[in-house]
Formats: sequence, structure tokens, C-alpha cells
Amino acid sequence: QVQLAESGGGLVQAGGSLRLSCVASGSISSINVIGWYRQAPGYQRELVARITNYGSINYADFAKGRFTISRDIAKNIVHLQMNNLKPEDTGVYYCNLQQVALSSWGQGTQVTVSS
Repeated sequence: QVQLAESGGGLVQAGGSLRLSCVASGSISSINVIGWYRQAPGYQRELVARITNYGSINYADFAKGRFTISRDIAKNIVHLQMNNLKPEDTGVYYCNLQQVALSSWGQGTQVTVSS
């Protein structure tokens, strides 16, 4: 069983910044991928960024140059620093931990960017 607890969402003006954090606990394999997805109303959930236990990182095109993902493996924490936020970044941001046979999701944190 894995638990993912997200924090850091909120309301920010366009051009502002937010830092999301996700703490993972429970049965966590040493081999995994942890990352952030988002879902806007009426849209499918999409990848924002993810990082492997080896440090390999993938960003969605919209996140490149504005968002930075990082992780503290020892503490099982992953952060998403989001800069220069835009109204289209509004949505619920979910933490995801992908292990060999299990994909776990957090409950999500709301990010709202006003114009």
C-alpha cells in the first residue's frame, strides 16, 4: 500500500509561482518513477513531469523552461516548482508513483491561475 500526500496548490496571478510537494509513504520499491499529472475541467489527465529513481526526467512540452521537478529519494519527496504560471495551467495536479506492478495516485491539489 502506498500513500501520496500533495500540498502547495493555491490561487496565484498569471506570472506567479507555486511549489508543489508530494510525500510518498508505504511500500515503495527502489525502482520507480514519480511525477506530476494535471487535469483541467473537461480535459483528460496529462503528464506534467516525472523523474525516475536514477534521476532521469521527462517534461511535457508546456512545462519545459517553466517547471522544474526534483526529488529527495531518502525522504520520498518530490517537488514541482512552477514559474511564470499561465491561466491555462489551471487544474488539479496529481502526484503519481509508478512501480513495477502498481500505479498510485494522490488525491490532487488545486492550482488556479488568474489572468
